[in-house]
Amino acid sequence: MLGFALRRILVAVGVALTVSVASFMLLHLSGDLATAIAGPEATGEQIAAVRAQHGLDQPLVVQFAAWAWRALHFDFGRSFYFPEQVTDLVAARMPVTLTLGVIALAVALLVAIPLGVLAAFYRDTWLDRAALAISVLGQAMPSFWFGLTLILIFSVNLRWLPVSGNATWKHFILPAVALGYYAMPAVMRLTRNGMLEVLSSDYVRTARAKGLPPRKILIRHGLRNAVIPVIALAAVQFGFMLGGSIVIEAVFSLQGLGQLAWESIARNDFPVVQAIVLVLAMIYIGLTLAADLLNALLDPRLRS
Repeated sequence: MLGFALRRILVAVGVALTVSVASFMLLHLSGDLATAIAGPEATGEQIAAVRAQHGLDQPLVVQFAAWAWRALHFDFGRSFYFPEQVTDLVAARMPVTLTLGVIALAVALLVAIPLGVLAAFYRDTWLDRAALAISVLGQAMPSFWFGLTLILIFSVNLRWLPVSGNATWKHFILPAVALGYYAMPAVMRLTRNGMLEVLSSDYVRTARAKGLPPRKILIRHGLRNAVIPVIALAAVQFGFMLGGSIVIEAVFSLQGLGQLAWESIARNDFPVVQAIVLVLAMIYIGLTLAADLLNALLDPRLRS
């Protein structure tokens, strides 16, 4: 287990380094940062002063080394647009995005896992076909369109929930449902396939022959084994949710990292964009690593 963990940690460190280099290079390849900061009306002297002030006249390797060293100490510099440190901006918006992601993941798991179990248990029935239809609909429907539909039904017509903002817990219900529904099909399909494999195994047939009740067979012998790959998928889906929250936060005007990223891209606020990309990537890598280690702990076959 120790060797497996060390290998996975080394891979995670390599991926983190690659992501940091890629995000740094992509922003610098998008154009002259000094000109973007100084503005289109700036003179050559003003652009040169900005370039010297931000260290943009240094070689890219030196710029990256300086940026990476500061990032390791959670220092991403000052925002070009907001009068604050980037770290303070990201820290202030992070709770909103994490809250949205956690609720959305809970919605997805609470609906998808029972639905996947029932679809497998009642295979080739109307319930199985309805569950597959729901999953196909969730994958085919854009999250922003589903979010707008929820606003139209539950906020505009029924007036049950607020349209936008993040002042109370009620403001998170509709965006969490919109985000969670997008993640639900993958979890449901994986649970269903895992349950089908487990239910056709010898030990489940033995349990049935012994006369165990169906509920005990499903939960004790079926779900406990079928849910192992769902753990890794849930971690990956949570990472996707954090990255994909840009659209949902824009639709529901949630003041989270996604909304901040959208505003920063529109204003060429590169330090903020770099910090958000790096933070979300590190969270995603950390979740994937944790899921791999947990899976290996639960299933020794995966360590090889």
